[in-house]
Amino acid sequence: MTGIELKVNGKTVRADVTPRTHLADFLREHLLLTGTHIGCEHGICGACTVSINGEIARSCITYAVACDGAEVRTIESFDDDPLMARLRTAFSAEHALQCGYCTPGMLIAAHDLVRRKGGLSRAGIRTEMSGNLCRCTGYVGIVSAIETVMAERNGLVANSAPASSWLGPAPGPQTTDRVTPTASARKLAQPIAPVRAASPRKARTAGGPIRVEVGAIEQRDGATVVTQSFTLPHPLSAVWTLMADPVAMARCMPGASLDGPPEDGRIKGRLEVKIGPISAGFVGEGTLRTFDAEHRQVIDVVGGDRRSGSRVSGSVDYRLASDRADLSGGTRVDVVMSYVLAGPLAQIGRSDMVRDVVRRIGEAFAQNLDAQLRDPAADMPVAKLGGMSLMLQVLLDRVRAMLGRLSGRRR
Repeated sequence: MTGIELKVNGKTVRADVTPRTHLADFLREHLLLTGTHIGCEHGICGACTVSINGEIARSCITYAVACDGAEVRTIESFDDDPLMARLRTAFSAEHALQCGYCTPGMLIAAHDLVRRKGGLSRAGIRTEMSGNLCRCTGYVGIVSAIETVMAERNGLVANSAPASSWLGPAPGPQTTDRVTPTASARKLAQPIAPVRAASPRKARTAGGPIRVEVGAIEQRDGATVVTQSFTLPHPLSAVWTLMADPVAMARCMPGASLDGPPEDGRIKGRLEVKIGPISAGFVGEGTLRTFDAEHRQVIDVVGGDRRSGSRVSGSVDYRLASDRADLSGGTRVDVVMSYVLAGPLAQIGRSDMVRDVVRRIGEAFAQNLDAQLRDPAADMPVAKLGGMSLMLQVLLDRVRAMLGRLSGRRR
């Protein structure tokens, strides 16, 4: 969770939000300002338009944490605004309301347009308002209402200083205006990068492939236990610095993402899994225990997948040690994974499949760790865990093993 403080409709608001929370969801669900409507959730329709620091923006594609310290105005804050009052009257007179779903965003965008410009033709108004979509095709009434108010703008905009730049909704392709964002606009437009997993295929590495040894699958007290080991060609201190940091670890683990840094030894995040036709998104939380003297860390997690109703609980216990067999001063990583999978997805917990999948995931993880240790600034693209490529690799391994057994028998 991340603490933010912003001013919404003139009132200071403090809250803890996840980095992925959009401003629209924050306004509607946390502050109950439901006048901000959510339509496409892609920044296209304009139903979610609000004012941020005097400039209109799409709240459905703006992160709440990006608005820390900003001033936000929603449709609820314009009750005493003369220009907005006149727009509302005109919208009603020209029958520009219809179902009303687009109206809050349409009014805020129209308010911004009228205070910035005057004397536009109907075609010009259509172009400027083309960033807001009306599901009822009520554009004739909307354009007429804005045209009426624009003709009276000289007596209405005195109390509404025009904004210095424009964040959106974007003007149509025929407009001749060139919009230049201010420094604040550029800052708000920058996406907040979530802590996400690395791609096992695109991570840059300078070394060769790292072999991962996977032990036999065991059942202990109702849980499935899998062990794996690999050696990284880097000194123990460097490897421990990386692996003791959950945020850095998340960048290397395929499919994993954290909501933010750990707080009081607790973490929250998700794991996206796709193995052939099977896909799931486990959301959960866990506790973190670190033993620096032993170069050991234990992560206990509990989570569930809403799509399938499956739940998982388990732990990851890894320990580092200098690999005496590695003359270059490498570090051996021993990992013990224990889990209990319940629900429809429990079928993928069969030992013969788990061992192959765990090895493939371990190889990707080890390769990404190596990449980060060689180049901490390496670009680690977002990737989901598995997909058809992982399943095909597992099947190919099975075929090779079968052919190897057959060739051995023939001899």
